[in-house]
Amino acid sequence: MNASMLESWFAHGLQHGPREVRGDWQLRHATRQAAVLVAVVPRSEPMLLLTRRAEHLPKHPGQIAFPGGAVDADDADLVTTALREAREEIALDSALVRPLGLLPGYITITQFHVTPVLALLDTAYRAEACPDEVAEVFELPLLALLDTSRYEWRRVERNGKAGMSLFIECDGRTVWGATAGMLLQLAVLLGQKDVPPAA
Repeated sequence: MNASMLESWFAHGLQHGPREVRGDWQLRHATRQAAVLVAVVPRSEPMLLLTRRAEHLPKHPGQIAFPGGAVDADDADLVTTALREAREEIALDSALVRPLGLLPGYITITQFHVTPVLALLDTAYRAEACPDEVAEVFELPLLALLDTSRYEWRRVERNGKAGMSLFIECDGRTVWGATAGMLLQLAVLLGQKDVPPAA
């Protein structure tokens, strides 16, 4: 699937797909804004750029995540936030990123309203993890992550609270929490069916 095919597929989903804001723990009153970069690399098999958070971080240590973070007062918009955070976390050159649109928001357990920025990333990109924030940068196959039959709910405990969270296993990696939730939202936006019922 080449870049133009991916762009057409994404454009249709962004225009016609559902826009419902979802989230962890059924929280709906987040006041803090954040943005993450959902960067698709148009290789012969489309890949998705992801990071593994540093183990020493106080929130979500070691979890797989999109590059991104909280909105700064100087950010012009949410796309600016996502690109700035990607530069800071993994030294990603913004000139190699082509933003396509904003995905539906997602409310995290830390009460951030996260807006994913869907983008195409030049295959010639280079990334270098900032050790203060990121332990590893890698790619996973996009189509596998969009396979809704692979998602399941598991019981977890976070911040002293027990609840259910989405999980997906892919190429030996475990993606869960908000990242899995946002990926499932992307799958639905792109027309995928058989979504696991809410836990």
